[in-house]
Amino acid sequence: MSATGFNADLRDIHFVLFEQLKVQDSMAQFDDLADWDIDMYKSVLESAYDLCDGLIWKTNAKGDSDGCQLGENGEVTIPECFTDAWNALKEGGWIGLTADPEYGGVGLPFPFGVAAGEMLTGANPSLAMYAGLSRGVANLLAVFGSDWMKEQLVERLFAGELAGTMCLTEAGAGTDVGNNRCKATPTDEEGVYNLVGEKIFISCGDHQLTDNILHLVLAKVPGAPEGSKGLSIFLVPKFDWTDRSRNDAVVVGIEHKMGIHASSTCTLALGANGPCKGWLVGQEGQGMEIMFHLMNEARIAVGVQGLATAVAAYLNALSYTKERVQGGAGSKAVPIVMHPDVRRMLMDMKSSTEAMRSMLYTLAIRADLSERLKEKDPATAQLHHNHVDLLTPVAKAHCTDVGFDVTVTALQCFGGYGYIGEYPAEQHVRDVKIASIYEGTNGIQAIDLLGRKLRIQNGILLMQWIDEANKSLAKAKETGHFDAEISALEKGRDSLGACAMHLGQLGMTGNIKAALLHATPFLEVMGHVVLGIHSLEQAMVAQAALDEGGHSESDVKFYKGKVLNLSYYVNNTLPKAIALSKTIRSGDESALDEVLFG
Repeated sequence: MSATGFNADLRDIHFVLFEQLKVQDSMAQFDDLADWDIDMYKSVLESAYDLCDGLIWKTNAKGDSDGCQLGENGEVTIPECFTDAWNALKEGGWIGLTADPEYGGVGLPFPFGVAAGEMLTGANPSLAMYAGLSRGVANLLAVFGSDWMKEQLVERLFAGELAGTMCLTEAGAGTDVGNNRCKATPTDEEGVYNLVGEKIFISCGDHQLTDNILHLVLAKVPGAPEGSKGLSIFLVPKFDWTDRSRNDAVVVGIEHKMGIHASSTCTLALGANGPCKGWLVGQEGQGMEIMFHLMNEARIAVGVQGLATAVAAYLNALSYTKERVQGGAGSKAVPIVMHPDVRRMLMDMKSSTEAMRSMLYTLAIRADLSERLKEKDPATAQLHHNHVDLLTPVAKAHCTDVGFDVTVTALQCFGGYGYIGEYPAEQHVRDVKIASIYEGTNGIQAIDLLGRKLRIQNGILLMQWIDEANKSLAKAKETGHFDAEISALEKGRDSLGACAMHLGQLGMTGNIKAALLHATPFLEVMGHVVLGIHSLEQAMVAQAALDEGGHSESDVKFYKGKVLNLSYYVNNTLPKAIALSKTIRSGDESALDEVLFG
């Protein structure tokens, strides 16, 4: 572990995957994974760690300082050191780690993609974005693309030979994607349209890592309905694959950002100086339906970004506090990890990051099972799908908010050294802040949770989650441990339910603005309670291991740390949910008063 280098908690990753979730058992039922065992899975994870600890991490600070530059003819130059790192991702098959072998992928379960993604993002979040977007475009085309797209493009995207982006945002439209001015006019060639318009904030919009870049662009055909229902989606290559001519999808500006400097964030002009050819994906008017397939995957990935950067920051801080010796007022100088206030900060970061890892990896395995069990056990598959549907906005919003808070706390552990570039603490803070903004701001995630997810089938998604939480609480009672913690979590669960009922009643009486006023606090309540349940589930596994005995000294410390996580979380973090619940149910609507902000 290093205060200035790459760190990932491989021991905890193993714990969540193999002891808590028992991925090796749940996946053994599927023929394509029947031959995989724990040692094989661990070998993949250890290879990911070695790659990130070596080549990938070495590009992080350099990429941050070099940034991206826009040259002539709309060509963007990204840090040169990324080339070798990208080639390593290609050669190792990391972009297609979870992809179907039909498309050249390894075919591993989604949780291993999340685990590898956590390490890659913790080592270099900017580089991880190039890989993540390419994988997302490949996954989308594998489902919705035409036969020739599947045959000619998907495998090359997973292989890192092609790269992808998604182009939603336009100037002035922001989150209102339906307010889209980009136009697509049919040509004489079947399925091919000419696009005219401009897209902004396009992550990884141009670079030289691959021979071609495939942009997924939302646009409207002539006569399309107003709003998001009129959107179609088009595949717009940088170079036309038929004759390698330059398509008129050209970068006209790049953003100078707070963080993720090595991710080229571009303004893309389409059809401004010549034909910009785009190939229709799916059917006209199907754009938002198709794009959400990519966005939901991206929102989970952004939650992982919050976790990954938080973990990197926490472990850098933990190492630093063990090395930094300081005393005061005549007291003996000791490593500052011994100072009570520092230990409080470390415990706050430890308990939060480990609970987030449990939540996100659980979300990943349930997303995987929801697909694999569709035909074999559709009822169970639907339960898994409902869980993922409900918690995706919570994963995106809560894990990025908490992730940012953790990086700020980590910086505080470094004191003045955290504020300067000698250590990576300040870069972690800058890099992770975007995660609460892009892929739908966290306020939008809260509205999605309250205004859509909780309304599905009269609240069935939340009721199913509460039922599962109750089963975890009942199982914990059977252990004879955790009585106080269980009682606290039951209060948290009841506070969450009371909030949901209160906001539902506001909606039913037509007081929509008052309900939306509390959408973000409600998501925070749910996030705290969900992570509390995950802390309990981890503590149960750890306590069972301690009761069994026969472990090494390091494992005993690890398991005791899980039990202490639960105690800390329910006494220091969970009360925030109960307090917020009271605030939400207070009836205060002062922020909506017309005299304000006129």
